[in-house]
Amino acid sequence: MRTVRLPGGDEVVALGQGTWRMGERRAAHKDEVAALRHGIACGMTLIDTAEMYGSGGAERVIGEAIRGQRDRVCLVSKVLPSNAGRKRMKRACEKSLKRLGTDYLDLYLLHWRGGVPLDETIEGFLALKEDGRIRRFGVSNFDTDDMEELWETPGGQGCQANQILYNLKRRWSEASLMPWSRRNGQPLMIYSPLEQGRLPASGALGAIAAARGVTVMQVALAWVLRHEDVFVVPKASLVAHVDANLGALDITLTDDELAALDKDFPPPEGGAPLEIL
Repeated sequence: MRTVRLPGGDEVVALGQGTWRMGERRAAHKDEVAALRHGIACGMTLIDTAEMYGSGGAERVIGEAIRGQRDRVCLVSKVLPSNAGRKRMKRACEKSLKRLGTDYLDLYLLHWRGGVPLDETIEGFLALKEDGRIRRFGVSNFDTDDMEELWETPGGQGCQANQILYNLKRRWSEASLMPWSRRNGQPLMIYSPLEQGRLPASGALGAIAAARGVTVMQVALAWVLRHEDVFVVPKASLVAHVDANLGALDITLTDDELAALDKDFPPPEGGAPLEIL
């Protein structure tokens, strides 16, 4: 499994596991736990979640999945903007830890920007780090101007990653954020790399998949994974979906294939707005 090095020196796997919409249906619980455990066994040891997902339900699913193997896993969770003040963040983090069945998070992210000033949020992160409740902190859904403001905020350059929406249909970050991130050594953590399964099966995407004998989604995931400084957290609620995601690691797209995908999914020209799902 290829890894990506974070600014603090930690290495994370390039292909992890997302959990959005997990923990919402009791009937799916067993399959979700099994999928996460299978992913861990296959080397997908980074698991991303948030207190918002299933109102804590996703964290409970993860807690069951990692029981007895916490040390194998890199756990990432996210705090809501409404809880991003120092006191509320501490309470929110403790609740997440309880649901996850662990006493620390490897990475704790601000889910998106809200009304709490960045300096107060960073103070909260640093306090949790000092208490041993988190190892590192980062952000999510930050555009270039947000990252520049973070960089100018005391302690802000301790940020380890920015989690953003990025896939063939959502390429806004290539205009400004991705170049900025590379200049400043900030890896990007990608969510919804498959556009929630809504990518077209026709055109270049379908043709490449058919020629290679793989699925459209595997091609789309390989397209994101081609960047050596990003790590990706697609959700898979079934073991079969986990295996399908793993198959993308074996696909290296050619220059001609990349050019064909660019034609069907053009990169942004000039400024492009932040997109959030």
